[in-house]
Amino acid sequence: MGGVTMLFCGDFRQTLPVVPRGTKADEIRACLKSSSLWRHIKRVHLTDNMRVRTGGNTNAQEFSDLQLKIGEGTYPEDEGQIVLSNNLCHIVHSVEELIASVYGDQRQMTNCENSWLCERAVLTPRNDQAARINLDMLANVEGELVEYTSINRVIEQDDAINYPVEFLDSLSAPGLPSHKISLKNGNVFGGIILIRNLSPPKLCNGTRLKVTSLQRNIIEAEILTGCGVGERVFIPRIPLIPNNNPFRFKRVQFPVLPPGNKVAAIPDDATARAILP
Repeated sequence: MGGVTMLFCGDFRQTLPVVPRGTKADEIRACLKSSSLWRHIKRVHLTDNMRVRTGGNTNAQEFSDLQLKIGEGTYPEDEGQIVLSNNLCHIVHSVEELIASVYGDQRQMTNCENSWLCERAVLTPRNDQAARINLDMLANVEGELVEYTSINRVIEQDDAINYPVEFLDSLSAPGLPSHKISLKNGNVFGGIILIRNLSPPKLCNGTRLKVTSLQRNIIEAEILTGCGVGERVFIPRIPLIPNNNPFRFKRVQFPVLPPGNKVAAIPDDATARAILP
């Protein structure tokens, strides 16, 4: 075996690997630089930012320079805090102001172009923040609110005593849909976001969809992004088994995130219009 060239791409200035319940030492050991293969890797540095060159945004170069300074640790800071210039961000003081600055008049959401809505999102680092903002946004949009509740159970029956259903309902994890998902018909806040590969290349993790009909066990939707734009599809409830818990359990739920916001480790190249710290 051998003779295969492998290409690894990444930026060590960004977030380190996330090790659930791990220490700082565990995160360092999970890095590529800690691998026994690191000494065999030939390192090539990219020097030309093509996104800045071709993007046509006058602030892109300033933003790129700022990112590099932060990543290199040369940008001025005060006890871990940095100050951003006003032309790079818009400071808001409430969730309501944040939503308004990203989406404008929420009552007009159903009449907006798909492309305009797909350019907007509110990123949050935690699931509970995403859920709270989603409910706030949906409350201001006309239409009937439909709530979908998941079914949860442990894989090993011996664990049923230690982990009752009520506890399983309360759990959240990266890549796992919430126990309760609240939706409305229409292109509300850019549609729902798929978090599983159901039928590549059209229905993949990250695909946005416009809800057209909400049924008991099926969500009918129109694809908004990717190679299947405009196609009507059906999203079923599926079993999902997270692997980052000390025990195994199964959640049967729609593999989607609510519209308008998502949980993310904010990357250096984030291009969303607003971020909730």
